[in-house]
Formats: sequence, C-alpha cells, structure tokens
Amino acid sequence: MASHIVGYPRMGPKRELKFALESFWDGKSSAEELEKVATDLRASIWKQMSDAGIKYIPSNTFSYYDQVLDTTAMLGAVPPRYNWTGGEIGFSTYFSMARGNASVPAMEMTKWFDTNYHFIVPELGPDVKFSYASHKAVNEYKEAKALGVDTVPVLVGPVTYLLLSKPAKGVEKTFPLISLLDKILPIYKEVIAELKAAGASWIQFDEPTLVLDLESHQLEAFTKAYAELQSSLSGLNVLVETYFADVPAPAFKTLTSLSGVTGFGFDLVRGAKTLDLIKSEFPSGKYLFAGVVDGRNIWANDLDASLVTLKSLEGIVGKDKLVVSTSCSLLHTAVDLVNEPKLDSEIKSWLAFAAQKVVEVNALAKALAGQKDEAFFSANAAAQASRKSSPRVTNEAVQKAAAALKGSDHRRATNVSARLDAQQKKLNLPILPTTTIGSFPQTIELRRVRREYKAKKISEEEYIKSIKEEINKVVKLQEDLDIDVLVHGEPERNDMVEYFGEQLSGFAFTANGWVQSYGSRCVKPPIIYGDVSRPKPMTVFWSTAAQSMTKRPMKGMLTGPVTILNWSFVRNDQPRFETCYQIALAIKEEVEDLEKAGITVIQIDEAALREGLPLRKAEHAFYLDWAVHSFRITNCGVHDTTQIHTHMCYSNFNDIIHSIINMDADVITIENSRSDEKLLSVFREGVKYGAGIGPGVYDIHSPRIPSTEEIADRINKMLAVLETNILWVNPDCGLKTRKYTEVKPALENMVAAAKLLRTQLASAK
Repeated sequence: MASHIVGYPRMGPKRELKFALESFWDGKSSAEELEKVATDLRASIWKQMSDAGIKYIPSNTFSYYDQVLDTTAMLGAVPPRYNWTGGEIGFSTYFSMARGNASVPAMEMTKWFDTNYHFIVPELGPDVKFSYASHKAVNEYKEAKALGVDTVPVLVGPVTYLLLSKPAKGVEKTFPLISLLDKILPIYKEVIAELKAAGASWIQFDEPTLVLDLESHQLEAFTKAYAELQSSLSGLNVLVETYFADVPAPAFKTLTSLSGVTGFGFDLVRGAKTLDLIKSEFPSGKYLFAGVVDGRNIWANDLDASLVTLKSLEGIVGKDKLVVSTSCSLLHTAVDLVNEPKLDSEIKSWLAFAAQKVVEVNALAKALAGQKDEAFFSANAAAQASRKSSPRVTNEAVQKAAAALKGSDHRRATNVSARLDAQQKKLNLPILPTTTIGSFPQTIELRRVRREYKAKKISEEEYIKSIKEEINKVVKLQEDLDIDVLVHGEPERNDMVEYFGEQLSGFAFTANGWVQSYGSRCVKPPIIYGDVSRPKPMTVFWSTAAQSMTKRPMKGMLTGPVTILNWSFVRNDQPRFETCYQIALAIKEEVEDLEKAGITVIQIDEAALREGLPLRKAEHAFYLDWAVHSFRITNCGVHDTTQIHTHMCYSNFNDIIHSIINMDADVITIENSRSDEKLLSVFREGVKYGAGIGPGVYDIHSPRIPSTEEIADRINKMLAVLETNILWVNPDCGLKTRKYTEVKPALENMVAAAKLLRTQLASAK
C-alpha cells in the first residue's frame, strides 16, 4: 500500500530559511549562502520522508517566498515595472516582485484560500509575453534524484494559476484571465518535457480552485487544459490534487473525467462529503490519493477511524489503487514535536506535527498492507481516549456562559453616528486623524530583553523597566511626528495571538511550533485544547502605563476572538463557533477593564475575520453570523464615549462589506494600498459607510518609503468616495517587521500628507 505527502514545511525546524532570507535581504550574506541553506533543508526533508517509507515524495514544494510567485517566475509573467529583460529570473527580480524595491512597489499579497498563508497575486493581461523563465521545478527534481530520492514534482495547475490571478494595471477588470490558457500551456509543456527527460515518472498538479463555486466555463477550462496537455503527459503518471474543502459534484465530474490523468487527490478531513461522491462516482482503474491525515491542524490522527475509512475506500477503488495521503500540504502545520521538550507531556501525547504526520501516513499505509504496527496503534488509541476524558479540557462555568449568549445579538444601545459625536466631543480630533495600527519595530535589543526575561536571566523589575523605556520611546516618537491617536508599540508582545493565548486558560504553547505566513514571516500559533477563560487582566497594566506618558489618546490594543481562533490550532472536538464565543467573553472582560482604567480608545483587531470565510458561498452566512456576533460581544457593554476600533488586512473584503458594517465598530482600519485600492471600489459602487474608516495609505510589508505626494494622492482618492468626517489616515498594517529607518520617514510623510489635505480642505470652504 502506497503513501504520499502533498507538501512539506519549508522554513526548517529552527526557522533556518527565515534567518537566511533576512540575512540575504539585509546584504549580510550572499546568494550562494542562501542557496546553500535551501539545498541543505531540501535534502533533509527528502531524506526524512524517504527514511519514513513514503513512496510519493513531493519536490518543488520548497519556495523562497511562495509557490504562486514561483509559477509566475516559471511563466516569465513579470510586470513591466520590474524592468526584467529576459533570461532565467534571479533573486533580484523575484524578491522585487515579492517585496518591492526602492523605486517600485511589490505585487499584491493575499491569503491562500482560507489559511493564514499568503501568496503574491499574478498580474496578467492580453499583452503579457509568457516565456519559460525559471527551471526551478526541473532543477529540484534533479537535485533530489542525485541524492537517490525519486520525487513527484509539484506544479500549481494552469487553471488554478489563472483563477488566482488579477488583471494588471491598465487592463479592463472584466478581462477574462482564463483566456490566457492557450498562452501559458506551451510553457507547461516545456516543463513537462524537461521533467520527462530527467526521468520523472509522476507529476502532481495542484488544482485547489476545484473546491470553489466555479461557473461552467471555468470548469470547461480544466477539461480544455488537460486535453491540451495530454500528449505531452503521455508516459507520465499524472496526479491532480485538490484540498481545503469538498469538491462540488459538477467539479468532481469534471475532475474525474480529465484526459490523461492517472490519479486524483482529495481532502477527506475538511471535505468529508467528497466521500459520498467517491463511493458513487469514482472512475475505475484510477488512483485515489486519500487525504485522511490533517495537514492543517496539530492533533494526532485517530488511526483506527482513518483505517475504517481507508478500508471502505479500498473496497471501491481496489488495494493497488489506493494511496494514503495528507489532506493538504503540511506547510500549514508545525514541523516536529521533537523540538518541544518542555511541552506538557499529556497534551504532547495528543499532538502530531509535520514529522509525526509523515509517520502516521506511512503507518496507515502499512496497516492496509497487512503490516499493522500494533504498539503504535495502541498508543494512539490511548492518547485519543486520554484527550476525551481529561478534566483539563472542560470548564462547565465557561460552557454555561457561552451557551447563554444565544439569546441576544449584543449590539451597543446607541447608533454609530451618535456615538461618534459623543466621542469627538471627548477626543477633540482634527479631520483626517492620523494613527498607526499597533506594533512598532521589534528591535534586536527588545527581542533580547523578552528572551532573557522568559529564560529568567533578568528580573521582573528589570523587564518592566526595559519595556516601559521602549514604550516611552515609541510615545515620544509619535508625539514628535504629531500623530493624533497613539499606540504603545506592543514591545511586550512577540506575536499578537500568542501574547493573549499565554494569558488565557485552555491554551498551550510551543517553543518551536513555527508556521510560515509569508516570505520569511513565521507565526507560532497557540494550541486551544480546552475551554477558554480569562484568569486576570492581560493588557491593562501596559495600556495605562502608556496613557500616563501622554495627554493624547492612547489605544488599548487587543486581538479579537475570531482572529485568535483563526490564528490558533483549534480543538476539533467541538464546533469552532463555540470556542469563538468563549474567547469573545474573555476579551469582553478585558475591554471593560480597560474602559474602567480610563482608556477611551480600544482597538480589537479582527485581521483574520475574512480569512475564516468558508470557501463555498452556501456556508458564508452561518460563519459571518457567529463571527460578527463574537466581535460585537466583546464591546457591547462600553459607554458611547469609548471609541472601538478594529483592524483587518490582506484579504478581499469587498464581498463581506455588509458584514463588516454589521460589526458596528466605531472605526475600522483596513488594508488598501497593496491591493491597488481595490477596497475603494465598493464605495464607488454605492455602499454607504457611516462609521470611521482608515483605508491604509501605504504598504508596510515593503521596505519602500512612500513620498508625501504619493500618500496625499491616495487620500484624495479616498475622499472622492468617503466623507471627510469619517476618514482616518494610517498605514496598511502594524510596523513590527520594519526598521525605524523605514518607519520614521514613512510616518513623517503620512502625517505631512494628512496636514496638506487638511489645509487644502480648509481653504476650499
């Protein structure tokens, strides 16, 4: 019985790639040194899977930024602004597309389906001259083969690539990107020919867009693409992989009818309904890659339950055609439990990171082949039973409080217009008030202080003194810049979700459970294993300390319940909305304590609200109902004069704008500049927004510093569709990933632009 892994984490068990990338970007190391780190990581990953007995090992799932950008490079689809002149795309062009450079901005970045991973959105149009410009897929296959590992090269499928693209600037928004299929398939044919010549016997096309609600002409594009590729693929075994949700019946029919395809991969964790289609409609003679091991969470697989599922599938497709697989790439989970020596032993027994999931996949394949490891299965069953019966999972008081929420919609008593009037009387802000999103640069010294405090190398008094000094520095900088509503910079926080999870019951934490979010950015999601409550205040001490340093309004900074949920590894033994309501009650207590302590502006970030939106439209309403309700729960009890902000970033918000309005926040700051001000189009189309709103005026994920004129131009575009009295001026997102040498001039220009517009508006009266 065969085993397969869809993809594997790239950063390394100790984030080796992250540090190599940042060293290269800072000019401290060479391209050769970066490539050496990458080569060593790939070799260790392939060896690990080979040693574990995996038959179908992926290659070309490694990336220096993301797999969609790799495909853009492969196709030579470089936007003209990067001045690429042809030939093999090197690091300079590649990273300019991803991060921008001193003279031009980066390409848009958005979420990869409903995950916290991001990709760089291709910019396409009828005039793009596609060419085979990156041989990465072939080179990595050869690299693995030289190490004695025959891999399955993985490519982003041609139709998914086009469906995830957007029209380039200057191209009509209605331009049918799928019409470019005939232009990109010749490059795919070249890649396939080189892989065949190199000795590849299998090739994997990732076509996850098949799980979306596709129109008939989009489904026809899959049929056309694989019919066109069929002769090139002759002699190869071809796997088309889907993941993240059920495959709808029309898409299932299209997929399983594709020409020249040998096998089909399905997510049977998040797409359990696909099982019914497999049982009734799976074509005979084809391979079924059954994704029964969860690639997006960290809970140990219920091996006995998975074995039952696999045996039923074996009866449908045959023993020789069933392959045990992960539900999706393991990119979305942490790397290895071996690196967690301090994790609570009971909780640790309930978990499986990527390395353990590889072992689970192989154990299931061997069990199907009659070589069941009884001891391994027995230990797994004991861990499953331990988790179900553990008293640390359940808190009856919390469950009762969450259940009681269902009788109300938890809205503030006064409408937003009246609240804004009351807040303005108290805050006395100018028009176009300026603010930032929360975090300021996390310096090496600041990280050292936090690290030493955690390691008990410095006392609590020394730690508090250092953090207060950092807050004071950030406050003074903002006052010098003349920013209107201040933040304390979050120096006490390494991560916005981890910080809160550490102070809430029902959460566990890892030392090295890092997961890639984009580029070199890694996050360490907390693990929600039980019922959630707040034992004591979490931010009041730091917020009041910061407020005491200035007479200007100081935001209290919180992470919202939906974002804490979506950026954690969430328990899978109860519905997600129940866990979210529990978190909402904990944040509500914190909001009310901040208000009592004199904090008049409180920001409750919901950066990940859009990210959690189900991939299928039929499921949107239910999710948005409980997600928006959870946010309102957090602040329904505050006074009219307390201004509630929220923040969202790096997703497409236009399709949920009415739910955003329904959140009933007083002010929303929202990513806008990197996505070509796509957000503004919803207001041009007539949506009325009466609360305060701050569409971001510059992209903080790029080191580029925008000019005053550029920012003023952006604000003017906003003023064309938004009322002056509701518009705020702020960056796209928090500033923690930037350097002060970038932050200070960018904020100077932002404030100067706001003042310039204020003067112009005053003189126009």
